[in-house]
Amino acid sequence: LVETEEMQSVVFVLFLLAYLVTVGGNLSILAVILVEHKLHTPMYFFLGNLSVLDVVCISVTVPPMLGRLLSHKHTVPYGACLSQLFFFHLLAGMDCFLLTAMAYDRFLAICQPLTYSIRMSQTVQRILVAVSWACAITNALTHTVAISTLNFCGPKEVNHFYCDLPQLFQLSCSSTQLNELLLFALGFIMAGAPVVLIITSYVHVAAAVLRIRSVEGRKKAFSTCGSHLTVVCLFYGTGIFSYMRLGSEEASDKDKGVGVFNTVINPMLNPLIYSLRNTDVQGALWRVFVGRQSLT
Repeated sequence: LVETEEMQSVVFVLFLLAYLVTVGGNLSILAVILVEHKLHTPMYFFLGNLSVLDVVCISVTVPPMLGRLLSHKHTVPYGACLSQLFFFHLLAGMDCFLLTAMAYDRFLAICQPLTYSIRMSQTVQRILVAVSWACAITNALTHTVAISTLNFCGPKEVNHFYCDLPQLFQLSCSSTQLNELLLFALGFIMAGAPVVLIITSYVHVAAAVLRIRSVEGRKKAFSTCGSHLTVVCLFYGTGIFSYMRLGSEEASDKDKGVGVFNTVINPMLNPLIYSLRNTDVQGALWRVFVGRQSLT
């Protein structure tokens, strides 16, 4: 990310603080969801899973980078690079499907309230999460196996602060055409299909909310969707920017900034977005952390 040693010290402090804030914020959200009986609903079940993903996602990229900044050894073994690539794409794929499941949950809650408890039962929730894991693992494994078939004969400098497909394509001395086609094809399935489903869900949600006569009712319905829509826009916006421009070193330099947003800023913002815009989460956080301290 930076060349000078002074700037590396600044980057180390900033990324360490961001990591601690992200882990603390997401674990707080998860703890509140587990403790508060009021939050034992499908929407918060998916939000709890998303919090776990955010913690693991930032742990895949930031701690190794902090370790290299401390040791001043900017090397990564080939196997560790592929492992990081696998887990990064596994978690990104899970994010895609979880955000889709959350949109489907809002669609059922607002458009089909009478059958919501049946259509979004605990069994359905677990099936959605299990299928999401299966699809995400298949996607990540496919990319990892595909890139392991390429030859890397130098240069061996990864132009990024973690291992990702576009930067590794630049280092290959064999053809990456099939790998790039695979990236776009699977990207269309993993990201395109969820985007279509999310948009379809919210079109129906918007139509249903606009039929509500009371202003207060509309405001409450939209408030339950606002946080989710914000996270969806941030996640897909940065993801599309990263993978729609393969090949050039200039693009890779810009991708470092997008990579920071993907791996650090997004996971750090998610708990803030869901807590600041959600009175249920705010109240639960206050009761769990402030109320119980005052009792003791």
